[in-house]
Amino acid sequence: MIQLLDQKNYKKEDVLKQMYDDSYYYGTLGHLALSSSSLKLLLDSPKKYAFVTEYGSKETQPLRDGRLIHMAILEPDKFQEQIFVDVASKNTKMYKEALSKYGEVYTRVEKQNAEKIADAIFRNEQALQLITDCEFEVPAIGDIYGLPFRGKADVLSSKGIVDLKTTSGGIKNFYHSAKKYLYSVQCYIYCQLFGVSYKQFQFLVVDKGSLDIGIFKCSEDFYKDGEEQTKKAVDIYKTFFVDGADLDDYIITGTL
Repeated sequence: MIQLLDQKNYKKEDVLKQMYDDSYYYGTLGHLALSSSSLKLLLDSPKKYAFVTEYGSKETQPLRDGRLIHMAILEPDKFQEQIFVDVASKNTKMYKEALSKYGEVYTRVEKQNAEKIADAIFRNEQALQLITDCEFEVPAIGDIYGLPFRGKADVLSSKGIVDLKTTSGGIKNFYHSAKKYLYSVQCYIYCQLFGVSYKQFQFLVVDKGSLDIGIFKCSEDFYKDGEEQTKKAVDIYKTFFVDGADLDDYIITGTL
């Protein structure tokens, strides 16, 4: 059994089965369990976390690209099931009509870009080895610091976890991107949920422009930073969403 954020107990195996359904994972469970993404929101602002949890967030082009690239590399059958409109821009009448009809569609250009990036991965022997003989999009749920957390491993095998990332700032700048986007939090949470060491967690990164590929292992300092940031975010959550502190009283102070 696992207690979710609504304070109700659920059979863990039942929750795990439903987590393969994206609408449940990102919809229902998005309100019932924390994740590395929600912790980043909490660290930014508990008000922002509350707003996004309640109303959702606007879809950005990088998110669309990332989702499609993940499918092209890790779930090719699902990629082929997507609705692709033979247009270059989302501003066209044909695209808007398809969007109205199907709900989720992609342009020809988005498809071609995803296929180009997937091909770069498949042509790189070291990258290919990381995603061979593995399971993809494997869900996990568990308790961390007294709160329920959810996660999905992009790539899981007996060797550990590989997380697929895309970047547009150059592979050599991924060190800065990892810090900026708090990827250490994801490393820590996934290591906890899947019971693996930080030494078994790697990032497989592809630059969307140059198609350069990078493989980044995690250091103990990186893992510990994720642990520290997770503790901070959990404390923020408990203060405002468990103990009932007034969000209107939240304030950021500093000296310039």
